[in-house]
Amino acid sequence: MMTFEFATAHRIRFGWGAFEESGRIASTLGNVAFLVRGKFHPDLERLREFLGQNQVSYHEFIVEGEPTVDLVKQAVVQAKEGSCDFVIGFGGGSVLDTAKAVSVLLTNPGRLEDYLEVIGAGKSLEVPAAPCLAIPTTAGTGSEVTRNAVLGVPEAAIKVSLRSPLMLPAVALVDPALTCSVPPLITAYTGMDALTQVLEPYVSVRANVMTDMFCREGLQRVGKALPAAFKDGMDREARIAMAWVSLLGGLALANAGLGAVHGLASPIGGMFKAPHGAICARLLPLVMHANLKALQRRQPENPVLERFREIARWLTQRPDAQPEDGVIWLEQVVNQFKIPNLSAYGMTYQHIPEIVERGLRASSMKGNPIPLTSDELAAILEAAL
Repeated sequence: MMTFEFATAHRIRFGWGAFEESGRIASTLGNVAFLVRGKFHPDLERLREFLGQNQVSYHEFIVEGEPTVDLVKQAVVQAKEGSCDFVIGFGGGSVLDTAKAVSVLLTNPGRLEDYLEVIGAGKSLEVPAAPCLAIPTTAGTGSEVTRNAVLGVPEAAIKVSLRSPLMLPAVALVDPALTCSVPPLITAYTGMDALTQVLEPYVSVRANVMTDMFCREGLQRVGKALPAAFKDGMDREARIAMAWVSLLGGLALANAGLGAVHGLASPIGGMFKAPHGAICARLLPLVMHANLKALQRRQPENPVLERFREIARWLTQRPDAQPEDGVIWLEQVVNQFKIPNLSAYGMTYQHIPEIVERGLRASSMKGNPIPLTSDELAAILEAAL
């Protein structure tokens, strides 16, 4: 058995109706909360009530769209001005990433840029973060149990990460009922992200016996649950399964890494206003196909090929499925969900060389099961247009 490290949120509370415990849990973390939330959620008023019932005061901060470095700076200033001693994130991945970033910057000295990768000094965060209660309202990123926050830098057309095990939330509170209000298109985008995040860690060069358990569990559920949640947002069992898959993906990626899908999605997301899940969805079958061909040509004895066969069997729910059948299944689902081509967001052939160059430097690319060449990555992007 290989040597590995595993880290996650201090506590995870999962279950239908668990949201009703949010006020009580919050009261154990501090007195004044900095409540980071999206523009609207039908259960927001309930959260306010739960906090009031437990004598937790709060200051609200709204995140619209994906977070930027400047947005996080504004949030930290407001949290400090409000004398907030802990943070609540109530929303999708963008909201939770913002909440985690604020929680760690409340306690660590200096500027945000001191700790950022790529554009910053990349210094290590040394002081434990203020407690963070992460409450996801979508089933996609698994951000409630990951150790980084992805922040946009619009002026440089890139996304960068603030990353540290100290950013792991004190409590991840996952209630699948909160995702029932998510519309079909967002269910598709976030669900495809969740699928990608149990698939890529399973074939990652950093996969380990513990993350493998999470990925196998998620991959065996997502093939049935995702189409069902897309078809009927009130399908309780499908919503529970997808919230579980999303959580498993967060646990897996935080400890085993990702691959070429996220390696390319990172620069694309920085250069164009495209939903992260939509990018992942469009790239996933193409990257899986490219990885299969590269492995078959250059490393035919690589045991990862058997993992791709397992993935195909789980997704298609056919015991005789071959790896290529998994690619076909993914293509069919992407078409069923009407995921746009990347050209819909303004990407053209002229952008491909820059995306490939940036993608090759992305941290996620290091987890891909086999190094893909510039030409192979370019071919993936051309097919995604």
